[in-house]
Amino acid sequence: MQQPYLVGITGGSASGKTTFLNRLLAAFPEDQVCLVSQDNYYHPREQQVLDEQGVHNFDLPVSIDSAAYAADVLALSQGREVRRQEYLFNNAAATPKQLVFRPAPIVVVEGIFVFHFAEIAKLLDLKVYIDAQEHVKLHRRIIRDRDERGYDVADVLYRYTHHVAPTYEKFIAPYKHDADVVIPNNRHFDKGLEVLVGFLKGKVAVS
Repeated sequence: MQQPYLVGITGGSASGKTTFLNRLLAAFPEDQVCLVSQDNYYHPREQQVLDEQGVHNFDLPVSIDSAAYAADVLALSQGREVRRQEYLFNNAAATPKQLVFRPAPIVVVEGIFVFHFAEIAKLLDLKVYIDAQEHVKLHRRIIRDRDERGYDVADVLYRYTHHVAPTYEKFIAPYKHDADVVIPNNRHFDKGLEVLVGFLKGKVAVS
């Protein structure tokens, strides 16, 4: 198999990364691309930092098992298969799956801290930053957390103000200038996606 080409994709919470990733993955056959998401590397809830109000803060770099994440990305970059138990956040009713990440010509490494974690960032061949204005991200976050996670609006606004926004300013926004590609996503990302897909298809074709 060819040497995997590692693409890091980051951006602020609710910048539209998940929708972008789904469209990106859909543009390739399953055996040509592998997605490794930061979401499956959170430490257990009881290990998460509590803020001054006693609320768990999942929006800090220490929330993530960065050593395990980096080790798995390295393994995939070397053509080795990786297995990981799915992380289900607060959904106690669901049973986690055993995830299998298989090496592929394109490995997509996704998460809000993938540029911040130096051991991961140094492995990336291409860095892509999904960008959106603050009010757009907040609106998306309210809808997502209400509909998918059952949080009320007051809780969403508290977490956004005290956790999400400070983390974005300190640990995510500064790395925008390190990105090879910045894709605006205030309304849509179609042109940016088209450019990235064309570029990556060229990488696969060369092999």
